[in-house]
Amino acid sequence: MAPLIIIVVIIAVVAIWIVAMFNSLIRLRNRVKNAWSQIDVQLKRRHDLIPNLVETAKGYMAHEKDTLERVVKARNMAMDAQGVAETSAAENMLSQTLKSLFAVVESYPDLKANQNMIALHEELTSTENRIAFARQHYNDCAMTYNNAIQMFPKNIIAGIFHFVASEFFEAEEEEKENVEVKF
Repeated sequence: MAPLIIIVVIIAVVAIWIVAMFNSLIRLRNRVKNAWSQIDVQLKRRHDLIPNLVETAKGYMAHEKDTLERVVKARNMAMDAQGVAETSAAENMLSQTLKSLFAVVESYPDLKANQNMIALHEELTSTENRIAFARQHYNDCAMTYNNAIQMFPKNIIAGIFHFVASEFFEAEEEEKENVEVKF
């Protein structure tokens, strides 16, 4: 009778251990999903600001139609992107087109001084900061989750239940280069 009780206790302990590890992996995976949702919220905010920005600039920038069209096209591509890698690439392209738009705005003093443009620029800058924070948080959650599913002993449970690694939200190569400062 005693060996049977010991076997049942061992099986119960192992079962509890497996359930606890499985639940911790689920918790980590859900944190990654939540972090991605936070990025998505900020990207939606960014996407909503861009049409107002383009409309404000349109009246002043008659000769810069190509720049405005590139911004709108990049926005549409970013809105249609699916998954981390595609969204990352599309959003990085949108960032580049926005940088070129603001560079062009600098050559239009009336537009640069326009209160709507100033407010939109400040709102977009604030949103960009939120996006950067959300990306960092997402990558932190993805790293913690990826470590958990790749390290022993959770990798055994992760393999059995088909947990897959999360992609990281990465910067474009141009953003990784050093900025040249000249005086």
